[in-house]
Amino acid sequence: MQLRILGCSGGIGGTNRTTSMLLGERTLIDAGTGVGDLTVDEMARIDQVFLTHAHLDHIACLPMMLDNVLGLRDRPVTVHANRATLQVLRDHVFNWAIWPDFSAIPSPEAAMLRFAAMEIGETREVDGCRITALPVLHTVPAVAYAFDSGAATLVFSGDTTDSPEFWRALNAIDNLRTLIVETAFADREEGLARLSKHFSPRLLVGALAQLARPEAVEVLITHLKPADHALTMREVLEQGAGYRIARLEQGQVIQF
Repeated sequence: MQLRILGCSGGIGGTNRTTSMLLGERTLIDAGTGVGDLTVDEMARIDQVFLTHAHLDHIACLPMMLDNVLGLRDRPVTVHANRATLQVLRDHVFNWAIWPDFSAIPSPEAAMLRFAAMEIGETREVDGCRITALPVLHTVPAVAYAFDSGAATLVFSGDTTDSPEFWRALNAIDNLRTLIVETAFADREEGLARLSKHFSPRLLVGALAQLARPEAVEVLITHLKPADHALTMREVLEQGAGYRIARLEQGQVIQF
């Protein structure tokens, strides 16, 4: 299975793109501004979107992508997310005030957008990959996702702070090989990280102690804020010297 990183920054500016990943050719994981670098033809091939939560940097390009592919598809795009996230999309995005309601366009019977509620512990199979929602802790209802290709499992944390339930779910995965985990703030902003329920380097490295088989898992750091990305990554590497840690890069392709 192939995961292509369209965007993995915690902000915008220059070449920075916010969180979005393409699983195979037909499945988006989050829909941040990285989606905007896809061609229209690539967008038109997307059948499924799995959202970790409803914050803007993870959903920003979903409305415009649907608008782009209207008339180019004969089947809906299915958005999978927890019920709270789907309700936010209905109430605050696809509400005719912010953006047209694509769950009723071009008609309710042949709509471009379909919502599929997916709660923690549920699994969907897409193109031979089993996708399972895992528990995390953020300021809004959110999930992580485990992607099991059969050969290996990759987990993407989405936005989170330390959560024992998350690490227990990871430790139950026998073939976990890759963990993509956020670290939004440098240690000098640990207070802000705690308030907004994100990781800082010290908080992340402390939490990694709960990982049962760290020698088997590559840890890839995502969601670095642009202003402090170099400092934050340096702090993660210095404090996490005993782990296999690297920075997730925009444009990177992960095979698993």
